[in-house]
Amino acid sequence: MLTVVDDEAESNATGLAALGSSLLDEIVRDGARQMLAAGLRAEVIAYIEAHRGELDKNGHRLVVRNGYHAEREVTTAAGAVSVRQPRVNDKRIDPVTGERVRFSSAILPAWVRKSPKVSEVLPLLYLHGLSTSDFGPALEQFLGSGHGLSAPTITRLTEQWKDDAEAFNARSLADVDYVYMWVDGIHLKVRLEQDKVCLLVMIGVRADGTKELIALADGFRESSESWADLLRDCKRRGMRAPVLAVGDGALGFWKALREVFPETREQRCWFHVQANVLAALPKSAHPGAKKALAEIFNAEDREHALKAVKTFAADYGAKWPKAVAKITDHVDVLLAFYDYPAEHWIHLRTTNPIESTFATVRLRQRVTKGPGSRAAGIAMAFKLIEAAQTRWRAVNAPHLVALVRAGARFENGKLLERPDESGGDQQAA
Repeated sequence: MLTVVDDEAESNATGLAALGSSLLDEIVRDGARQMLAAGLRAEVIAYIEAHRGELDKNGHRLVVRNGYHAEREVTTAAGAVSVRQPRVNDKRIDPVTGERVRFSSAILPAWVRKSPKVSEVLPLLYLHGLSTSDFGPALEQFLGSGHGLSAPTITRLTEQWKDDAEAFNARSLADVDYVYMWVDGIHLKVRLEQDKVCLLVMIGVRADGTKELIALADGFRESSESWADLLRDCKRRGMRAPVLAVGDGALGFWKALREVFPETREQRCWFHVQANVLAALPKSAHPGAKKALAEIFNAEDREHALKAVKTFAADYGAKWPKAVAKITDHVDVLLAFYDYPAEHWIHLRTTNPIESTFATVRLRQRVTKGPGSRAAGIAMAFKLIEAAQTRWRAVNAPHLVALVRAGARFENGKLLERPDESGGDQQAA
């Protein structure tokens, strides 16, 4: 059945829908405007009433109303709201400073043009991919105004991130105990410099099983000196030696770890090892090699893993000895995770917590063509990790982490119970 549609009726309906939508937004903004004005008036009235008994020598009040400040536009979650803030004439003198006391609104402080929520959201939008020049076109219609959305304003809001990153890397670590630790070096392009920035990242597992960023620093190509400086700095701030560190085969970190925390055991990342092995094999051998490598790191225990290593060496050693050597020369540090709870094996085999987190950092880099400076790159990465950290889940069987720190022994992933010496003595008697 054909339906005849009147073009004029359709356009009127579309116009009414658009009008209804804009009218709804205007009603919301008008309500926000009235509520804000009422709140500011109530705040001023309460302030004046609190000081109504303070009089000058002529019996006149020292704190009185004094009209309104000039109208200004404030960007809120409800959109742009115009407001005229009541003004207070406070004639009192501060006995300490000798200066006039000034009323400061807790609702709308002086010079504020954005609500705290908007000020918090704008940098996060930049963080997750919106370019500084895109804020106006993207948000002007939504907020009802383009004020405060210029590129310099957004850049100024992100400057605080550098201070946050510096404060984070200077905090005390004496009250935190990291049992496991993942480390990696992440390379990012810097738009205004020729060299890439190398971020040295350390993520730890606390004794309660939760994951947490330990440190984030600018290194020089993952050198042992850069890693040693970072580890020594953490130790100076009170960091205790982790039980196990997980990382790739970069020699720089392991040399630094043996120097600063020699008691920490080493576990190589199987994700990186697998990539290195495959790089030494022809592509035609990749499917079989991947399956053979999975047989090693997914084995039910160390004994079966060692058998899988021998099988891999027998199958590929004659033709590609360099690829096999990447496994056979490092068996101890590749299979160290078998000495810990089986529930933790999936976490300890790779540095995936770092790799998955920095996927968002690399995505942000593609939008901006890299940060403008090394300091900006570190600050941006820090804020992205800080935001992602709230979504990290604890390791499996978190209650076992404290046992690992206490020195409990595990065999084939199971806790070895200590023998009851008193019971044994009684039976012997």
